[in-house]
Amino acid sequence: MEIKDKMTKAINKQINAELYSSYLYLGMSAYFKKNNLSGFSQWMRIQSNEEQAHAMKFFNYVLERGGEVLLEDIKAPNENWKTPLEVFEAVYKHEVKVTTLINELLKLARQENDTATESMLKWFIDEQVEEEANAKEILDKLRLIKDSVNGLFMLDHELGERK
Repeated sequence: MEIKDKMTKAINKQINAELYSSYLYLGMSAYFKKNNLSGFSQWMRIQSNEEQAHAMKFFNYVLERGGEVLLEDIKAPNENWKTPLEVFEAVYKHEVKVTTLINELLKLARQENDTATESMLKWFIDEQVEEEANAKEILDKLRLIKDSVNGLFMLDHELGERK
């Protein structure tokens, strides 16, 4: 069964949101690299790639269901971060927003009686639990570290281990 237009439009907006997330995290990666925090930069670059992969999952899904993908302009992210803590406050807030967007897609899929989309969205729902938890953990660590340069460098090293 072909995907309905209303669902296709909503998923196309989500594709844009995922691409924006990728763009946002790439900007954050550049901020960290510029500030000699290569581990944070690496973590963000991987996160950016992951968000790109999420966009492609939605992209491929729409096409597999016979829908049309319509790509929109990607908004430029704010790049005025002053501290790593400020960056991860933004990351956590952004992940909570993405969770809300995914939940809205699920709500629409249920309204449209689109069980295929509902099934596909389960992966994203589970993924968002992990995304929020990861962002919150790093945010909490940065709050504990406060102004400790040693703590910051230790966390930078830890984040640089992400593959």
